[in-house]
Amino acid sequence: MKPHDTSADPDLLPRSAITDQPLPPREQPGYYPGYSTLDQRGFWEKATRQLVMQRVTSPPPLRFFSEAQAQFWRTVFEHLLPQTDRMPQRQIPLIPPLDERLYENRTVGYRYENMPHDRDVYCSLGLEAINREALEHYGKEFLSLAWREQDLVLCSLHDGAPRAAKDIWEKMSVHRFWQLIMQDAIEGYYAHPWAWDEIGYGGPAYPRAYTRLERGDPEPWEVEEQRYAWQAPAAAVSHEVDDASYHHLESEQHKHKPERSK
Repeated sequence: MKPHDTSADPDLLPRSAITDQPLPPREQPGYYPGYSTLDQRGFWEKATRQLVMQRVTSPPPLRFFSEAQAQFWRTVFEHLLPQTDRMPQRQIPLIPPLDERLYENRTVGYRYENMPHDRDVYCSLGLEAINREALEHYGKEFLSLAWREQDLVLCSLHDGAPRAAKDIWEKMSVHRFWQLIMQDAIEGYYAHPWAWDEIGYGGPAYPRAYTRLERGDPEPWEVEEQRYAWQAPAAAVSHEVDDASYHHLESEQHKHKPERSK
């Protein structure tokens, strides 16, 4: 299945709050035009500089996912953390760092009792659950759906209200599943220096350090924030989702713990 060309669909672009027209993709979105964290790499020590530059020039190769699995999760992550405001050549690759984490079997050091191993979630259970949810809603697997249909399938999981794959959700918490994939998407994005440019992050502090800590003023090498008004893309369904923040409370998790068979 050929992936969506999100850069060619104006309904997936953020819109001007003034004209309501799609805003063209930028090389550097955000509120800090012209700022580049990498311009300061000469002030970083060697190991830090090599590590950060590698994220830009040499993303890790796929060693855990098959190409089909990588394409599936790449599409899911494009919904979790859209990058249509970025030019295609400046979009941050989110699957390579996830693939590397799973290949090296790195976790946060603990696992919730209502969650299987991360590898099982990504290799089989999560992938199958999303496909079965897509089949339940639209009679097609996830990658065969239109963009908005894919969004609505994922919304049902975000809201904690899947209609399919009950047997899978008895093996893992749908809320913990959503928390896991969002965490991996966010970590992959904000570990990249292009994302640092977007939020005006000054980059590694060692060995130069930061000096203007008291009033929140920018450092001499940083730039002032320049806000602009924008609205969500016309095809976005983020306004249609339920508030799911409370699902991640421990008390809420225990309410939905599946009963053990006798």
